[in-house]
Amino acid sequence: MAEEKLQLNDLESGSAAAVKKRDADRPSGAYERVIQPCVAELVGTAFFVFVGCVSVIENVEAAGRLQPALAHGLAVAVLVACMAEVSGGHFNPPFTMAVYLCGGIQMKMVVPYIVSQLIGGVLGAAMSRVMTSGEHYASAQGAAFAVVQSEERLMAAIFGEVAMTCLVTTVVLMSAVNTKSKSPMAPFLIGCTVIFNILAGADVSGACMNPARALGPAVMMGYWGYHWVYWVGPLSGGLLAVVLVRLLLGDGKQWPHGNALQDAALNQLQPSNCVDLRFLLQTGGPGLLLEVPTRRLPDNLLAATWP
Repeated sequence: MAEEKLQLNDLESGSAAAVKKRDADRPSGAYERVIQPCVAELVGTAFFVFVGCVSVIENVEAAGRLQPALAHGLAVAVLVACMAEVSGGHFNPPFTMAVYLCGGIQMKMVVPYIVSQLIGGVLGAAMSRVMTSGEHYASAQGAAFAVVQSEERLMAAIFGEVAMTCLVTTVVLMSAVNTKSKSPMAPFLIGCTVIFNILAGADVSGACMNPARALGPAVMMGYWGYHWVYWVGPLSGGLLAVVLVRLLLGDGKQWPHGNALQDAALNQLQPSNCVDLRFLLQTGGPGLLLEVPTRRLPDNLLAATWP
C-alpha cells in the first residue's frame, strides 16, 4: 500500500512538473509571440540575402558557381540553426506558406512573416551594395537574377525553379515539420539542399528558390527582367511540396493552425483541466492520463500542448 501511494505521488509530481514546464515554455507576451519571430525573420533574411548577394557580386571567376553555392547553403544552415527556436527560421515566403499548410505555424503569422522576409531581402541587398565595389556591383547587376534573357529559356527556368523549390521545401517539411521524420539535422539538410540545387541549376534559372532573395537585388538595381519567374516558380514549387507531404510522404496528422477543430482540442488541455486529469489518473489507474489526450489529438498537436 505504501508503495502504491509512493508511485501515485511520483506520478502526480511528474504531472505537475510537466504542466509547470509546459506553462514556462509558453511565450509570456505579445513581443515573444508575434514581434520577436518577425524580427528574427527580418534579420535572418537580411543576412542571408546579404551573404548571397556579396558571394555573387565578388565571385572569383575560377570558383565558378561553387562560391555562391557554398555561401548561400552555409548561410541558410547557420541562420536556421540560430533562429529555429525563435521563429522557425523560414527566411523564404514559399517555406512559410508550406509550413502553415502543413500545420507548423498559425495563420495569423503568415502575412507578418512574409512581409518581414521581403523587407529583410531589400535590406540585405542594400547592405551588399554598401560593401561591394561599384564596378563589381554593376557588372553583376547587383546579384539580381538575369539568367533568363529570352523566351527560349523561359520554360526551362520556370520548371527549374518549380523543381528546385519543391525539393528544398520538401526537405524543410520532412525534416522540421513532419512528425515521423523530424530531425535535429534539419539546418544541415536544408543547407546542403540549397548548395546542390545551386550547383545543378544556377546556369538554368539562377537557382533562386526564394522571392525575397530575388526582390531585394531587383529593387536596389532596378532590374525587373522576367522577375515574375522568381515568384511563380518558387511559390508553385512550395505548393507542390505541400501536396507531396500531405498526400504521399507525411504522416497525415498535420493540419493548418487556427481552425475551429484545433481550437476546440486545445481548450481540452488548458491548465484548469490538468488537475482533473491528474485526479483521473489517481482514481482510474495508471495510463489514463496518457490515454485521454492521445485518443483525441494528433501527435503534432499533443507535442505542442502537452510535453
